[in-house]
Amino acid sequence: MTRENKRKTFEKGYYRNHPCYDTFTCRICGRLVVSAGAGSDHRNHCPNCLTSLHVDEEPGDRSADCGGIMDPIGVWVRGKAGEWAIIHRCRRCGKLSSNRVAADDNPMKLMSIALRPLAAPPFPLERIEGLTDLMGGEGSLPKSAHTP
Repeated sequence: MTRENKRKTFEKGYYRNHPCYDTFTCRICGRLVVSAGAGSDHRNHCPNCLTSLHVDEEPGDRSADCGGIMDPIGVWVRGKAGEWAIIHRCRRCGKLSSNRVAADDNPMKLMSIALRPLAAPPFPLERIEGLTDLMGGEGSLPKSAHTP
């Protein structure tokens, strides 16, 4: 075992200050994930299906004992720069975490996650007109020429 490998194994928080070039096979889609193309020195999720593993308590510390699969459940925009991040939830323990979107992440998967709340709102779409009335808006939708 080389000195560098010993440091990775025994030094807590090693990956917080050092790049991680390790490759791994995604447990969900089975693709080989490499660090090249991520646009970052820290690849932490599959660019195809966007899943991750619960290995960190704090970013880069590799101290989590859980090891559960982290599902992508949402996206959000970080800071004024408008950088997207993925919200992951652990299947095993429920922990939530946020990971920067990588340069080679699947754009269709990202958009499908971002649009999920619009595709399944917490109320029936037929109620929008009534809800708008309650909020003091005009509340009427224009009638289409094709509507009987």
